[in-house]
Amino acid sequence: MRILLVEDDEMIGEAVVDGLKSEGYTVDWVKDGHSATIAMDTTPFSLVVLDLGLPGKDGLAVIKDVRRRHNSTPILITTARDTINDRIVGLDTGADDYLVKPFDLDELNARVRALLRRSAGRSDPIIKRGRLTINPSTREVIFNGEQILLSSKEYALLFALAERSGIVLSRVQLEEKLYNWDNSIGSNAIEVHIHHLRKKLTEDSIKTVRGVGYVLET
Repeated sequence: MRILLVEDDEMIGEAVVDGLKSEGYTVDWVKDGHSATIAMDTTPFSLVVLDLGLPGKDGLAVIKDVRRRHNSTPILITTARDTINDRIVGLDTGADDYLVKPFDLDELNARVRALLRRSAGRSDPIIKRGRLTINPSTREVIFNGEQILLSSKEYALLFALAERSGIVLSRVQLEEKLYNWDNSIGSNAIEVHIHHLRKKLTEDSIKTVRGVGYVLET
């Protein structure tokens, strides 16, 4: 899952990036509202973690702009503005959740998981696809009753396919979920991860649809 962090405070931003990456998320970080709007217009993020007090263009203006463009990406506000009215305004403007600074990184990650679950239309926190079970809170993967150890990229790729089980995802769509702007992507990177996943699951667990992409077989 690819997350956009919009935060101008260097110390907070570095801590949040490290916390999200430790949970296996791919993170892009911008530090002002104008860059946030451009990023959301050009890149398909799974979720946005947005500060309100930004230089140039504040967070509420960012939310208004992206919602006006019918961009439904979940937005989690993180801000020091902690009055009830501030929360109401933020949520009514189009944010999906609100976290007051200072906050605990474990709570941030729990709220991120909840928003991603809701945006995917799931009520159950555990993903079950036939013989496959994924627990996003622990990143534990069980296949045929046995725990499977995956690298961070393998887990992210399997999670993306499991969330859209039965739907073919192209190589470009998977690359956009696994890599951020700072990564250089090998031409066969996705194919390599798919190969490793098939060896750890079964050869027929992930189907190649020629000329289109990949789909998880349940």
